Formats: sequence, C-alpha cells, structure tokens
Amino acid sequence: MTAVLECAGVDAGYFAGRPCVRGFDLVLEQGEVLALLGPNGAGKTTLLMTLAGLLPSIGGAISIAGTAIGPGRARASSRAGLVLVPDDRALFTGLTVRENLELARHRSGPAVADIIAYFPPLGERIKVCAGMLSGGEQQMLAIGRALMQNPKVLLIDELSMGLAPVIVESLLPVIRRVADDKGTAVILVEQHVRLALGIADTAIVLAHGHDVLRGSAAELAAAPEKIERAYLGTAEAKIGT
Repeated sequence: MTAVLECAGVDAGYFAGRPCVRGFDLVLEQGEVLALLGPNGAGKTTLLMTLAGLLPSIGGAISIAGTAIGPGRARASSRAGLVLVPDDRALFTGLTVRENLELARHRSGPAVADIIAYFPPLGERIKVCAGMLSGGEQQMLAIGRALMQNPKVLLIDELSMGLAPVIVESLLPVIRRVADDKGTAVILVEQHVRLALGIADTAIVLAHGHDVLRGSAAELAAAPEKIERAYLGTAEAKIGT
C-alpha cells in the first residue's frame, strides 16, 4: 500500500497558540476509508479544513502523495490531489446536474457517465438545476463533483447532514466502492457511527481536540462501550495498536 496523506503533530485551529485539534498524527493509505468520529465541537471540521488548506495549520506537517503542503495552501492541496466535500455541499444551484459535473471536471477526470454509474438517480435529473434536487440528490452531486477532479484523497464532511438514515444507508456503500475501484483514500466525518464503521477500514474518535481512540473499524464496532467513553472524553485507547 502507498501512503497518500501523512500528518505529523498537526495542530489545527483559528488562532495561533489556541489549537482546537492538538498533535494529530495520521498515515492514510491508498484506497483506505477512515471514519473520523466524535461529538459536536470535537474539531473534526476544523481538521478537514486544515488538511484542505482552507485554514492554515498552527503546527506540525502535512504531506499529500509525498508532497509537503505549506500552511493554508489550498491550491497546493488541490493540485496534489486532495478534494473536500464541505458540509454545505457548495453546489452551483442555478446550474444543472450536468453543468455542475462538467464545470468540476479535471482534465484527467472521469466522464459524466462514470459518475452517473455510481449515482444512477442523477442520470434521471441530469438537466435539472441543482437547487431543485432533493437533499440526497444534492449530496450525490456534491460527491460526484469531487470525483470529477480525480482525487487521491477525498474528504467528506458530514455526509448525512439533513438526510434521512435510509438515504445515508444507500450513499455510504458508494463511498466504499469508490475507494475500492479507484484507490481513492477517504476521510469521512459522520454522526451515524454504526453505518460509518460498516464501510470504513479504520476509525478515529476526536474529543476535545484530542485523538482519544483509534483502531480498525471492525474492532471499534465490536466495542461500542469504548466509543461511548471516547465521545465523553474519558477514554485514552488505541485499539489494535
């Protein structure tokens, strides 16, 4: 396996000397799906924004596919192959599904038909403006736009935001397929813990800005009491390490 994202001692936050996330370490392999879990306010979104270069890191080092990325270098992160799907989806609501996809396409990215193969409902709505789609369809389109950029690392913040659990259950297996088919590494921030662990390889729980629990997704799924303690900030454990 090949490491496509490496973090060493990353401090993330909004003000120098006051990190929200402290000393975060990670080696993410090609095709690996990581479920990033934790209560609201734990620092998950802050960490993703820092990895994407939308926030400058306060400390530590980040590299993408072997390329060191300086603090706050969003374009450098993108060029290196990292793409973020934000929790607000960031669609062009006045453009059609096809136009949103084509606008996002990297020169080496897939064809629109390849994205539709992952998300068949979008094929039926290809000429519909993004603002007229359902929440689930909008999330499909947001992920599809990211895939048009042929990412090495895909960050998805709160995939289930505003969606019914049945929709989340249909979307998460697609993320697993993308990782398996394309070798894309994925960091998935998700509040539906059981569903996320069901498609992930590994998982990390953040609480109060600290990595308090990590291990294989299967091992964490089998130890819900450890996850509960981690959410409350009372656990300091690395399962399987």
